[in-house]
Amino acid sequence: MAANETVLAPSSDLERFVAAATAAVATVEVIDRSPAVVSDAILRAAGAANRILFAPPQDLPAELFADFARDPRVKTDPTPDEMVNSPAGVTEAFAGVARTGSVCVDVGYRKTGMASLLAPLHIVVVASETIVPQPRDLFREDVLGGKGLSRNFVFITGPSATADMGPLVRGVHGPHRLHIVVLK
Repeated sequence: MAANETVLAPSSDLERFVAAATAAVATVEVIDRSPAVVSDAILRAAGAANRILFAPPQDLPAELFADFARDPRVKTDPTPDEMVNSPAGVTEAFAGVARTGSVCVDVGYRKTGMASLLAPLHIVVVASETIVPQPRDLFREDVLGGKGLSRNFVFITGPSATADMGPLVRGVHGPHRLHIVVLK
């Protein structure tokens, strides 16, 4: 950056979210809200994955995932072997956090916990209007209908990583990669 350049802070929660998630080594894609566009985004992110775990949504309309769910690689009721050996998992997030770039995944809902943690690639879909400024906002009754107070959820900020035993290692206790699809 040149000495006379000014770096502007992102102006919206969505811009802050994208910047923070990218800084946390997640990839982020902002797309239009339609079944065909959602399917294209998820399948593009999954690449050549031969199997894709899918935890059907709790909050987002199921119709948004209808085209995606028809792909023959998609497993909504996987066997134990399919759960352990799937290269990609797809879930929704009921919220995002602008400050940290985190997504909030309800791990207590159906197979969402398994789909978000077992596969090396976690693809998560979040609606832009559910991005809140701060983590603490999720613990208020007047934010998102109090969903943060009534769910068993985790904050996911970038791919799994630890430096407990020395150098930074990714994918130790969860996905090696996190791809976030934000619905406009």
